[in-house]
Amino acid sequence: MRRRDPSNYFRNPQSGRRNDWKTIATLMPFLWPRESVALRRRVAASLVFLALAKLINVGVPILYKQAVDALTITPAQAVIAVPVLLLLGYGLARTLSGVFSEARDIAFARVGQGAIRNVGLQVFRHLHGLALRFHLDRQTGGVSRSIERGTKGIEFLLNFMLFNILPTLLEIGLVTLILWRLYDGSFALVTFGTIALYIAYTLGVTEWRTKFRREMNETDQQASTKAIDSLLNFETVKYFGNELHEAQRYDQALARYEKAAVKSKVTLALLNMGQGAIIAIGLTAVMLLAADGVTKGTLTLGDFVLVNTYLVQLYLPLNFLGFVYREIKQSLTDMEAMFRLLSENAEIKDADHAVALNIDGGTVSFNDVHFAYDPNRPILQGVDFSVPAGRTVAIVGPSGAGKSTISRLLFRFYDVTQGAVTIDGQDIRDVTQASLRAAIGIVPQDTVLFNDTIRYNIAYGRPDAGQDEIEQAARLARIHDFVTSLPDGYDTRVGERGLKLSGGEKQRVAIARTILKKPSILLFDEATSALDTHTEKEIQASLREVSKDRTTLVIAHRLSTVVDADEIIVLQAGRIAERGRHGDLIARNGIYADMWRKQQEAAMLQERLATELVEA
Repeated sequence: MRRRDPSNYFRNPQSGRRNDWKTIATLMPFLWPRESVALRRRVAASLVFLALAKLINVGVPILYKQAVDALTITPAQAVIAVPVLLLLGYGLARTLSGVFSEARDIAFARVGQGAIRNVGLQVFRHLHGLALRFHLDRQTGGVSRSIERGTKGIEFLLNFMLFNILPTLLEIGLVTLILWRLYDGSFALVTFGTIALYIAYTLGVTEWRTKFRREMNETDQQASTKAIDSLLNFETVKYFGNELHEAQRYDQALARYEKAAVKSKVTLALLNMGQGAIIAIGLTAVMLLAADGVTKGTLTLGDFVLVNTYLVQLYLPLNFLGFVYREIKQSLTDMEAMFRLLSENAEIKDADHAVALNIDGGTVSFNDVHFAYDPNRPILQGVDFSVPAGRTVAIVGPSGAGKSTISRLLFRFYDVTQGAVTIDGQDIRDVTQASLRAAIGIVPQDTVLFNDTIRYNIAYGRPDAGQDEIEQAARLARIHDFVTSLPDGYDTRVGERGLKLSGGEKQRVAIARTILKKPSILLFDEATSALDTHTEKEIQASLREVSKDRTTLVIAHRLSTVVDADEIIVLQAGRIAERGRHGDLIARNGIYADMWRKQQEAAMLQERLATELVEA
């Protein structure tokens, strides 16, 4: 038999903090998709439009300078001296710069939105591919916020890094080169030095501030998780009168967020002050150089205007660059959290050689199965039984005996640590998870419905089923009459987690959903636990009809529901303590017989109390 290292289940799959380059590298394949030539062409076109827009943009001040120089003659000659073509060229250049910038956005729009969609879909699908262990430990609100912020971060990064920072850096290089060639090297040196100092200061302070933004993210996520958890458990909060307690827990999380947010705001003010001072000093220095040149006659008034125009043209986006860089760092932080979800170990994966499950009757076998959620606390110890094709086997036992673990292993939510689970002789680790789960239908003890209509929730068993099939499944589950009595019938919305329906109604919807699936193997995990005695008997009749000629595994607490099973297995402390038919187990006068007597006495006591209440 195969044996897995149990310690693999308890290693934390979360790796260390991803750096920004790794985050960007993870995003790049979505921006340059190998499977789409059309999208790659769009990316190339947008880069070409970007370059054309910036090249024209740095040429506009030169045309402006020439127009100013042409106007610095005597007034009588002004009209004649100003070249009409120069002015027309200036206007055309500004127009084309704007046109190419918009053309860049048009070309890249489908690429950017497609990347956001594909990343979000991949994360969503990966989450559904993770093992049950991850989902039992997860905080739903926190995961939801990570995905939401991560996808928004991608959009911001694409819009501003590609079309703001990179174009601005290109423009800085071009302007520095022009100033170096047209004027004294001091102009280029002061301009480049100011910009370099500005960027270095911005990067340094922003890196320092990142820890406060991370702290804001973490505390915001904690507050969101607490709020969602509390609202999802609204009834429990009310039952115990713990509204104040929940409010205090939420306020504590908000207080931590408030503290982190204040630190972030204060450090932002320090960053803005330093940036403003650097820009003012650099602009003043370059303008003094230009004014000195004009007074000495080495520069014209047009040169003075040209230098001023270039500086304003550079410093405006640079001033915005500080905000953009901060937001990009935040976006990278958000994307890092989202992409970290992709690095979560799926734990349960299809083997490389996995094939589709081939059902030939549907015999289910547990062969010397050992399993533990925690290596120090074994759950199943050498469980060995078989459910022949078309037969019914029931598993009973006290709480904690490992009954529900049987169903989780059969669905391969976990892999056994020793032994094997097979269906028609095929180890379920050697078949695809999709084909395995398609062959099994389950009615769980804790029925959770989607916040949609009754029709949708029943049809979830087979989304392509027609209305007639849905209604037939509802009739077999004894819920059709109830649904048709509702004002909206099958279009009635059940509320979040099905809270608008009673426990029994939810259970019957779950039964109808499984009936509609038409699986080869049926698993009833306390399927009638939420039903009254009368309804339970009706449902039991329906379940017997549905399970006829199907392999059926019943996990039950009420022994009265399994008396007709072909075999009853009694689990105790993870081992099979007794097995046999109902009559044989009663005659043996062991664990099963003792459980049967206690339940019968409890049922009789309950019936007597009910009779006394009616008479009273």
